[in-house]
Amino acid sequence: MVSGAHVPPLSRPQLAEARRVRAVELFGQGLSNSDVALMVGVHAESVRRWRRAWEIGGAQALRRKPAPGRRPKLDDAQVEQVRAALEQGAQTHGFEADLWTLERVGVVVERVTGVSLSRATVWRLLTGRLGWSLQRPERRAVERDESEIARWVAHEWPRIKRGR
Repeated sequence: MVSGAHVPPLSRPQLAEARRVRAVELFGQGLSNSDVALMVGVHAESVRRWRRAWEIGGAQALRRKPAPGRRPKLDDAQVEQVRAALEQGAQTHGFEADLWTLERVGVVVERVTGVSLSRATVWRLLTGRLGWSLQRPERRAVERDESEIARWVAHEWPRIKRGR
């Protein structure tokens, strides 16, 4: 993880709202629907709908509506607390290896926020709201000797291959 302030990428609804807000600015400049469509990268029919909504309800009519359904279990401030806690590393939180699993993240979330999350919700938190991705450690034998492998590939393998 990179330290410092983390700015998550814009979600699809946020990008769509940004396009509509830009379109409103362009409407104010008196541009045609087709020009606005080209400038914001959408179909002209979308711009026609936006303009009608803007003329009736103003810029507020083109703002994003809250998503229907259940509210998230963690608010934005709690998500940032969890991010800060996870960036400290797993060993800081008493785990033997500095490796995050869904169960471990769930334990830290509960310690930090008092909210218990299912494994699926922890996954959505990590990949969605925190923008993290799955990364698996390379599995290598502790006994692995890179110099011996390089010697074998350089000397033994060509000898074996020639013997065929």
